Amino acid sequence: MKYQRVLLKLSGEALSGEKGHGFEERVCIEVAEQIKKLADKGCQVSVVIGGGNFWRGRSSENIQRNKADQIGMLATVMNAIYMSEICRAVGLKTAILTPFEVGSFTKSFSRDRVEKYFSKGMVVFFAGGTGHPFFSTDTATALRAVEIEADVILAAKSIDGVYSADPNVDPHAKKYDELSMAQIIDDKLGVIDLAAAVLCYENHMPMWVFALQGKDSILQCVEGNCTGTYLSVDERK
Repeated sequence: MKYQRVLLKLSGEALSGEKGHGFEERVCIEVAEQIKKLADKGCQVSVVIGGGNFWRGRSSENIQRNKADQIGMLATVMNAIYMSEICRAVGLKTAILTPFEVGSFTKSFSRDRVEKYFSKGMVVFFAGGTGHPFFSTDTATALRAVEIEADVILAAKSIDGVYSADPNVDPHAKKYDELSMAQIIDDKLGVIDLAAAVLCYENHMPMWVFALQGKDSILQCVEGNCTGTYLSVDERK
């Protein structure tokens, strides 16, 4: 395998399938089975899941932003609990870590805890974002990846990479095979949140953006056969 320790970022919408909300169990099982294949090969897998299948609070004008973001953090906890149980159903051992206490549902995040769980062959879910409002799950993903010294971030989306424009609107949109984090920051391309891009750039954390759909797409990416867009961390030229 090309990568030995990865952080897989899943969007909440990806787990909802065609329904667009809640969970599509078939999709979740397919993801869990790929994670199981990786774990069986010795890859250490951690996972961050967005909360968009339950809550997208930034568009609400009736709720303060910090409260809306708190609801979003709890949505990611629900997603992690669900996906953790699906992973257990296919034979994996899992743990859920959060930056704040969630009763007996999760454990508090620490690097030592992550290392202990990885040493036991467990899949680790990072839920609850950063624990603070005004930060997205993109930023939480970058932060956790840097903290655990992952080899790469795998961002599984509904689209097969990064394009120069929306390919559903512009038939001439160009797909990029590779972009640098520096270019994303300088040109404010919006591929990922700017804060996440800066974290990745400053800490040399690369990322693959690829389509979740397709047979063994996650597995193929870890094995070095990804057909998405590679976000490199080369220095500015």
